Amino acid sequence: MPYTVQKLARLAGVSPRTLRYYDQIGLLRPGATSAAGYRLYGPAEVDRLQQILFYRELGFSLDEIRRILSDPRFDPLEALREHRRRLLEQKERIARLIDNVEKTIAEKEGRGTMTDREKFEGFKRRLVEENERKYGREARAKYGDEAVDRSNERFMNLTPGEYEELIRLEKAVKDALEAAFETGDPARGTWPSRRRICTGGG
Repeated sequence: MPYTVQKLARLAGVSPRTLRYYDQIGLLRPGATSAAGYRLYGPAEVDRLQQILFYRELGFSLDEIRRILSDPRFDPLEALREHRRRLLEQKERIARLIDNVEKTIAEKEGRGTMTDREKFEGFKRRLVEENERKYGREARAKYGDEAVDRSNERFMNLTPGEYEELIRLEKAVKDALEAAFETGDPARGTWPSRRRICTGGG
């Protein structure tokens, strides 16, 4: 039995307005329309909505999702395997952060100690994983696995001071870019002073 907008919205935990918007932008078209003009969604549309929500949960934009699902080479089963892999990565990252918090609490309560490197390990690992997700495939194709792995290792070995300086510079550059964008004049941005962070290598 096909679902109406209201029924599918309740089933999926989204709003009817969301489904109407997905139809409007061509992301999720109804499979049919009733004699009264109601949108109707069948099994194929239900599966597509599940895929959309998986990608949304992983941080993809609607434009990215539409492009992925519209690709003739799109394989739903392979996509599910990829979702599982990414979710397991998130699970591992969250477990590391929980472990980091627990160790920090234990240290504050006098039940253990942490090195300065351990205090930042979870955050650095998250940045490495995000970078891999966004640019890893392109970087590995261009520079090779060994070079990328070596770069990731150097980043993980940053001292606490180097890591904090890197984060400071990243924020300062983003702030300067936003200011330049708002004024339309790159020269109006307040650009950060650049102190080279040595991570080993050239």
